[in-house]
Amino acid sequence: MATAMGSVRRLLMAPSLRDVSFAGRGFPVTETAATRQLEAIPQAVVAGFEWGIESRDLWETERRLSLVDPQVQGFAYEGATMASVIRDALPGRGGRTRALLEGAGRRHIFLNYIGIGFAMAKLPRPLWRKVMPDGLDGEEFYPPMSWLAVDGYGFDRAYFDPARWVDGQRPDTPYAWDGHPDYFCRAVDQGIGRALWFIHGAHVGQVSAAVRRFASGRAPDLWAGVGLAAAFAGCSTAVELAALRAEAGELHAHVAQGAVFAAKARHFSATVPEHTRTALHALAGITVEAAAALADAAAPGPDAAGGVPAYELWRRTVREKLPTHTRQAFLE
Repeated sequence: MATAMGSVRRLLMAPSLRDVSFAGRGFPVTETAATRQLEAIPQAVVAGFEWGIESRDLWETERRLSLVDPQVQGFAYEGATMASVIRDALPGRGGRTRALLEGAGRRHIFLNYIGIGFAMAKLPRPLWRKVMPDGLDGEEFYPPMSWLAVDGYGFDRAYFDPARWVDGQRPDTPYAWDGHPDYFCRAVDQGIGRALWFIHGAHVGQVSAAVRRFASGRAPDLWAGVGLAAAFAGCSTAVELAALRAEAGELHAHVAQGAVFAAKARHFSATVPEHTRTALHALAGITVEAAAALADAAAPGPDAAGGVPAYELWRRTVREKLPTHTRQAFLE
């Protein structure tokens, strides 16, 4: 049952389903069956947010989320996690986000981190130090992947204000996430790259042109975000995905790395749609199962930090290991 305070929070913070539609955002997208499928993803996030912000208890939120189509359930969890973080930020509140991530939402942990980033986009920076719940340092929570929260923040900035963050290519102000302020803007760019896939309705030519309009130094992270979105969200054919790989040119390994992380997230959630398998073959030349195993094998150890975030070391190792896998797959 929704609470009165929950309804107020929803009205103040949640966009409508029309607001997140491609037409509502004013994105240059020609409506097709594929783009309608893609458009349903941000709408699932909004639905999850509304349930998370209004529900009196966590059981009700989880019960509603359990009724969502498995292929988009993770996106609804993004919204519910965003709502939990915002609720926990209120005076006298706390613990809801941790309970959600430790409960039925655990298998969507990668998308839950992105949902934390969506909340960051709505909260003042002084509150960011409290958005990540304590106690999520076990291996099953993939702590280095908490950088996906910054990715989610970057996605939100670009999706809701493309004039500033995409057309204007505004660089963000560094923030010492996980003690690495110098890496913050790179993780933001990974989220912006994901957003480009949605802003241009998965149109390979338009997405590629958008990446190339950015400064060349930002391209690797943007391409990685594109690859993650293409593999996780889908909405492209094998031929279009092959064209995407070609468009990335010498940076194709970054697209493939993003696709591997998407496959790992899908595999971990035990929900792997056919479009993810198609994307992995086209972008990285491997199966989803091989990609998940590669991601696990490349994961940094507890002593691997140093001056570079463990998350970035993970991404580098995946790229380094990919060429062998890719050559073998295409020779078969």
